[in-house]
Amino acid sequence: MRILSLVKRVPATGGRINLAADGRSIDTAYLGFVVSPHEECAVEEGVRLVEAHGGEVVVMTLGPAEAADQLRDALAIGAERAVHLETDGADWDPVATASALVDAVRTLETDGGPFDLILVGNESADSGGYQVGIRLAVALDRPMVNGAKAIEVDGGVARARRQAPGGWEVYDVPMPAVIGVREGINLPRYPSVPGRLRARKKEIERMTPEHRPAGPEMIRLRIPVEQTQEVEILGRGPEAAPRVVEILREIGVL
Repeated sequence: MRILSLVKRVPATGGRINLAADGRSIDTAYLGFVVSPHEECAVEEGVRLVEAHGGEVVVMTLGPAEAADQLRDALAIGAERAVHLETDGADWDPVATASALVDAVRTLETDGGPFDLILVGNESADSGGYQVGIRLAVALDRPMVNGAKAIEVDGGVARARRQAPGGWEVYDVPMPAVIGVREGINLPRYPSVPGRLRARKKEIERMTPEHRPAGPEMIRLRIPVEQTQEVEILGRGPEAAPRVVEILREIGVL
């Protein structure tokens, strides 16, 4: 099998996000970066499928030079090749991102044959757009299932299962196909020391993507005002009674 897993470099989940002075980007000075969690599971699922059926896993990302770190994380857990569509670090809208990925997929498939499966995250952890995988599948004219929590391969058919109210939805799609993976489909392995050493020695293939924006243009980001609550201790026992009366008068009860 030939599997392509797409990953994205995102701020560490749970990190505090602060806006930069321009109001259009985030301050990354104290942020760590990781592979988006759904996509981390997509890499692990690709490695498991290749371990069961043979073949290779290729990982690809679009992002700044620093995104090579996330590609090496994927190489460390079993991916064979890594392809970096290197940008200047500016945000790309889903249309531009999908267009660049489509171009790269076609180039890779011209050289090495079609990918049986292209695995993507259900959505990225930062923008949560849900669009790139679907746009990729439409442009490549391939069947697509999103939200997969289980994948099985039998011959030329991929069976994707996703949770639904009261049970499971099951889809049989002919390969080549695109499948969007949800976090929880597996438990991604932790890269071993030998795996990290091997990943450091592997060469990352680099391409220069063409930026073709076509979606809405971001004007600025806005973080909602953080809501806070205050607690006042009125007192203990009978000594609290006068303050209770005052509060009841303030809110109009008395």
